[in-house]
Amino acid sequence: MAASEASEGGLSIHPMEQFEVRPLFGGGDEMGLLTITNSTMWMALVLAAVSALLILGMRGRALVPTRVQSIAEILYGFVRHMVTDVLGEDGVRFFPYIFTLFVFILFSNLLGVLPYSFAVTSHIAITGVLALVVFSTVIVLGFVRNGIGFLKLFWVSAAPAPLRPVLAMIELISFFVRPLSHSIRLAGNMMAGHAVLKVFAAFVPALSVFGILPLALMVAITGLELLVAGVQAYIFTILTCIYLKDALQPAH
Repeated sequence: MAASEASEGGLSIHPMEQFEVRPLFGGGDEMGLLTITNSTMWMALVLAAVSALLILGMRGRALVPTRVQSIAEILYGFVRHMVTDVLGEDGVRFFPYIFTLFVFILFSNLLGVLPYSFAVTSHIAITGVLALVVFSTVIVLGFVRNGIGFLKLFWVSAAPAPLRPVLAMIELISFFVRPLSHSIRLAGNMMAGHAVLKVFAAFVPALSVFGILPLALMVAITGLELLVAGVQAYIFTILTCIYLKDALQPAH
């Protein structure tokens, strides 16, 4: 987070610079398919953090858990409870996938709050892929489990007969909009919060002694961002459970 003075003496703030994907090695800006970028590095750090918590933290499996083991067990219990509440016991088979999705998004969000970090989930390219995988899984699972009966999801049988075709079209459109809304919700919230943080950070050195006010606001917004990081991981995951329920129980 930084601010630079323009040649006219004014303050120039570029809150969107922090979201630029850059090559990690080399001075150029050209990127290929196998180029290692700042986004690649931070996704690797997310993987390392998750592995440290879930693999190293649970290695001992002590009867009296350590703090790290307690955190891992709380996350496990929280997501399993979410899955069984929405999908029932029949949905437990999807728990590994949903749990992996939750911890990846949660740790990506949390690490993105660190100073000079890169918020992986602020990019629609990342959240879009996650949403498309969920969307594709729902479609494939829906037809595998229910055959043509999966189309009952779009047919509102409780509505008056003349309205059913219209409602079916609306349901179909809303279904195919899901990946867009699913991904933009997460990326938009993370990007907006980080942009606001950078704006306030730029005013701290610029206002000298009066910079205490934007500094205090930064602390408050950082606390809010930590809350948003957890909430957005939960929202993305609970929506995934709801969408999977449509595949398991498509009757409208």
